[in-house]
Amino acid sequence: MEDPPVPQVANIIGLPAAPATRDNRGHERRYLGAGPVGRSASCKRAVIGWAQWGHPNGIPVLLCPGAATTRALGFSSGVLEALHVRLISLDRPGLGLSTPQPGKSFRDFASDVDEFSALRGLGRPAMVGNSQGAPFALACAATGITGALAIVSGADEVAAPWFADTLPDQLRGLVDLTASDPDEAERFFATLDADTMWQMVIDSSPASDLAVYRDPTFECLYRRSLREAFAPGPAGYARDTVLAMGRWPFDLTTITVPVDFWYGEQDTSHSPDLGSSLADRIPGARHHIVPGIGGAVLWTHAEAILRTLLGHNEPLG
Repeated sequence: MEDPPVPQVANIIGLPAAPATRDNRGHERRYLGAGPVGRSASCKRAVIGWAQWGHPNGIPVLLCPGAATTRALGFSSGVLEALHVRLISLDRPGLGLSTPQPGKSFRDFASDVDEFSALRGLGRPAMVGNSQGAPFALACAATGITGALAIVSGADEVAAPWFADTLPDQLRGLVDLTASDPDEAERFFATLDADTMWQMVIDSSPASDLAVYRDPTFECLYRRSLREAFAPGPAGYARDTVLAMGRWPFDLTTITVPVDFWYGEQDTSHSPDLGSSLADRIPGARHHIVPGIGGAVLWTHAEAILRTLLGHNEPLG
């Protein structure tokens, strides 16, 4: 069955990206733009997909999307315009349009973001890390390539020893497998697909989140993004998950840029303590708990998240 037409405006979700084509010219790395305004720049040896929403000349904010989703799922187009924001979302290697990178690391991703920012003239942009995109965004902050950071419903470092006795049995087993045999863990995660991921989200979400996820427009765009993420195969998602579920190889205490953590009070999927211990490990980090919502807080409270993030750089009118 064909996907329904993509709406021109979806304020809670963001304008969806227009289709992009892959341009692989051997020895180049080509950044492919998709969305209301498409751009490209080149260097090195691979392809990275990206999409842009909001004001074309606005304040750049990079988005690290959640697990097994791509640049095609943005958020709050109306807020982006009002705040003069240019939201740029990147596909991680092996997801969507980005070239697979077996054995990729957090350092590799941070290096890609640094290079992309330099090519696009973004300076040290602010960044939003959502769900499984959180540790990748934190890796960027730890290397000093982002100017400010919002972690929204961020996946926690569940392999940290202080969570050893608090994790559900199934998750504890996956964390232990990732620690003892990461290759086998990666093979297991590679058995998942877009439909499985969607069902996991639905089965673990409170009613407040389901009101967002089951909206017909949102469901269409979210599931399309999942299919797009798995289109090159499951290896990109599997590698992301092994990295996120293991010990993180960067020191959160060295992060010096402003960081805000945002969690819905009904979120039971992303962090055993709703990001409290993460925030405690970063000097000066601020911790926000949003009532009446769970993991969908990025799409219900985008204006507050963006205003706070941009407020670290310059006053907003």
